[in-house]
Amino acid sequence: MTQFHYKAIDKQGASVTGNIDAVDQRGAVAMLSDQGRFVTEMSEMSSQTHTSVLQTETKSISASSPSWTFGGGHVSSKDLVAMTSQFCTALRAGLPLMKCLELLRDQQKKPASRDMLDDLVQTVSSGQSLSDAMAAHPKVFSPLYVSMIRVGEAGGILEQTTLQLAQILKRDDKVRANMTSAMAYPAFVLCLGIVSVAIIVTWILPNVMSNMDVDAAMLPWPTQVLMASSTLSKGLLTTPYGWIGLGAVGGLIFWVARWIKREGRMQWDAFRLKIPILGHVLRSIAVGRFARTLGALTQGGVTILEALKVVRDTLGNEVLGAQIDHVSEEVKRGESLATPLDACGYFPPLLVQVVAVGEQTGTLDELLLNAAETFDEEADAAISRFMAVFPAALILIMGVVVGFIIIATLLPMVTLQLGSIG
Repeated sequence: MTQFHYKAIDKQGASVTGNIDAVDQRGAVAMLSDQGRFVTEMSEMSSQTHTSVLQTETKSISASSPSWTFGGGHVSSKDLVAMTSQFCTALRAGLPLMKCLELLRDQQKKPASRDMLDDLVQTVSSGQSLSDAMAAHPKVFSPLYVSMIRVGEAGGILEQTTLQLAQILKRDDKVRANMTSAMAYPAFVLCLGIVSVAIIVTWILPNVMSNMDVDAAMLPWPTQVLMASSTLSKGLLTTPYGWIGLGAVGGLIFWVARWIKREGRMQWDAFRLKIPILGHVLRSIAVGRFARTLGALTQGGVTILEALKVVRDTLGNEVLGAQIDHVSEEVKRGESLATPLDACGYFPPLLVQVVAVGEQTGTLDELLLNAAETFDEEADAAISRFMAVFPAALILIMGVVVGFIIIATLLPMVTLQLGSIG
């Protein structure tokens, strides 16, 4: 038996602390749940001091190593998916942890992956846990990854947690691949259209219009707008002041991108959620991640509040992350998980009902993992709709622009022809 120190909330909503003996952390949580106590924090008494020291060391290592890239490039998401699947296969074959890591290291062809795994082998062989060794590589292993590995180590279910991790990573990689495919063709069309319009307006159009001996004030307004655009674009591309102006615009774009990444992330993410079709895609992906990640963590024995902290950073949207923060605060006060989820309005009724039933029956993890498949299918359908509509919308916009150029170019010719006939 192992002794655990816990903090919990009782049926009256009051905070309580104490110690409990159990086989593992999950068993301790279950025993306290039977007593009507909702666990918010739990740690093993015998290793509490040692764990805090390791966490301090891990933070110092992470601070001194801002980027875990090596001479052979970096460890990509596809590399991590492959390594996790191979690691899971080795564990399921019954191999010891160190042997799994060594085999994984030896079969890597990419220097970055091999160096990272070699560091894990050396760190684990020196006495640290695998989760703490991975936490020192924040650019490779996300908080979710480290938490899942820590759960597997604590409960002796590393094989199961790595299998769940592999499934989560494969799902995320599939979503990224679908989104990349959805954006590749529209991006190509947009770039080609911009270059074509720039060439027509800057060089071809002035030559055409110079052959027409017509007072600029007498030209139709579409032609005047086009000629003004031609003068502006030619000035930007062919004069030193124009290049300075383009440099200023580029600097402004860089500043805006940097602001979005730091202070403006909340406003940008809120705007993305409001974009038709795209907002639904982002929300569907986030709901699937929420269900799968929370289900996997709670199945491993992680407390709800600890799991919500990890889930918050996997949603990919600060607005949704702030909603999860609010949900966590409500749960701390003694509310059920389903009530604040329903109140925030960002999560579908099906997810809320699944959570409510799971809390009532004590099968939250199982129901969430089952529901994750449904939400993932909905996300795939939303991505497919986005892939069908977005390229068509871009082509339509480019068609309108090209049509305007053609009309503005032909109008003076038609006008002159009609005038000569009259």
